[in-house]
Amino acid sequence: MNQLSWYDASEEVKELLMLATDNWENSSISEQYINQALEKAGDNIDVLVGAYRFFFYKNKPELALKIAKKVLNIIEKTENLPLEWKELQPILLKRQQEPNIRLYLNAYASQGYILAKMGEIETAKLITERVQEIDEHRESCATTVFEVLTKDSDEDDD
Repeated sequence: MNQLSWYDASEEVKELLMLATDNWENSSISEQYINQALEKAGDNIDVLVGAYRFFFYKNKPELALKIAKKVLNIIEKTENLPLEWKELQPILLKRQQEPNIRLYLNAYASQGYILAKMGEIETAKLITERVQEIDEHRESCATTVFEVLTKDSDEDDD
């Protein structure tokens, strides 16, 4: 399991994740492996992040969104983050290089992207605008998604 040596998960969960990867082309089988890994891993952040990405790329936005929100909730509790944006923003800005805060920002940006794909444009704009204000180095998809969502349709594409 060298490929997942950095994952903080049991060998059994790592094996299930590798089986999901090995069976990528067969969505129903790979999804079964991901679901088994999720069941066995509980609230393991590494596994949850991998799972929301998996479901995103498998074009299952509802599942991806549900798991991304779970990641956000876990980090909010672990890091004792406030729920109000005006209280949360300065904390995220100050601590953005910390691993859990980076995961939080990535999950939040992903939530905005997923919502955009699902047609919830106004919420997606709000989320991606918030993340882009913090993500000065464009490390997440938020700035690009925000720019696409707010592009004036009359603008020239020169």
